[in-house]
Amino acid sequence: MSPKSRGASVLKNNLQNFSFVLPAVVIFCIFYIYPFYKMINLSFYQWRGIGPMHFIGLENYKELMTDHLWWNSIAHAGYITLIALTFQNALAFALALACDREIRLKRFYRVVFFIPPVLSEVVVGLIWNWILNPEMQNGHYIGLLNNFLYTSGFPQLVHDWLADPKTALTTIAIVNSWKGFGWGFIIMLAGLQTIDKQLYEAARIDGAGAWKTFTHVTVPMMLPVLLVVVILTILGCMQVFVLILAMVNEGLVNYTDVPVTRIFSAMQNTNQFGYACAEAVIFGMILVCVSFILKKLSDKAKQA
Repeated sequence: MSPKSRGASVLKNNLQNFSFVLPAVVIFCIFYIYPFYKMINLSFYQWRGIGPMHFIGLENYKELMTDHLWWNSIAHAGYITLIALTFQNALAFALALACDREIRLKRFYRVVFFIPPVLSEVVVGLIWNWILNPEMQNGHYIGLLNNFLYTSGFPQLVHDWLADPKTALTTIAIVNSWKGFGWGFIIMLAGLQTIDKQLYEAARIDGAGAWKTFTHVTVPMMLPVLLVVVILTILGCMQVFVLILAMVNEGLVNYTDVPVTRIFSAMQNTNQFGYACAEAVIFGMILVCVSFILKKLSDKAKQA
């Protein structure tokens, strides 16, 4: 075969191969690349969602830098993420360790622990609104939590958890952790099951106790998995949105706002679409930077 014929054959094969991925590339460009470009473009305009667009350059970004409500929402998302990184992941790791051992009904527990993540966030929000309901009816509290506290002899702990600015954000963070711990549980359990059991036997022969085995075998072998869970937790919790809409009334918006609700509010209430796009761009840059830093840490952990 001549070089010219060989080149034509290679080109034909490449075109055939590209034709298989072309539909996916077109869909990706239409629904991801173009909206991303359009969002960045709109961030330089003043637009109310309908009517003429006025180019204002970096004015949206300048206003955003001094918007204390926006930066407060970043702090609120950080607080929810911190609760998830500590309480949620610690709970997931502890339950994964328990189910990795030979215990009764461990398959049943695996199914039960994975139920909250697959539930709709709207459903979870409505269920917890009912559980935390502070109203009384026929001498009993409607909400299960307050009714339990009252009947258990702790009436002083009865509280309107979602209406108090001091407890609303923490309550949302705990509910978010309850809903999300199942993902970490499944990933950590899978990671624990990949650890070679001979390492545990070698540690036992060397006289290592349970704590030393955990710190010198389990944790080092699980470190890459734990970092993946940390990355997913941060990216997921920073973008919490539906759960807050389902649980919080309008009176506590400033106390429970997160970046996505601020963006939604700018589009819905004030029709500042350009300003909302600027918020989305800044928020996206923050997430990209956090993801890049965590990816570097993950790579270093794998090399160690």
